[in-house]
Amino acid sequence: MKFKITRANENKFESGLRGFFEYKNLGIEEATSGNFGANVIRAVKGKHANGEWHYHKVDFQMVYILKGTVKFEYKGHGEFTFYPGDVIYQPPEIHHREIEHSDDLELIEITSPSEFKTIKL
Repeated sequence: MKFKITRANENKFESGLRGFFEYKNLGIEEATSGNFGANVIRAVKGKHANGEWHYHKVDFQMVYILKGTVKFEYKGHGEFTFYPGDVIYQPPEIHHREIEHSDDLELIEITSPSEFKTIKL
């Protein structure tokens, strides 16, 4: 691992895992040799989730809501709507789906490892 600073203008939002979100890499992946990843994720206006059940092959995943709202359903736990300032720890391989989000949604996601598989159910 190495010391790393990523300035606001260094990384741009790009397409990624889901077509209804854009992802801004915060540089943690490079600094940790892929052991961790951190992204700002924001909604693409007019595009929304299709509600597919899935899980992620991760050791760690947390989400911090910056702006807007998002509603998730977690198998065995129910539906939850999250607001700015809310934090979600998603245990490894928890089955979940996004039901809906606001057009202004922005969140930070931290995972370990930085690259992981998503398994559709």
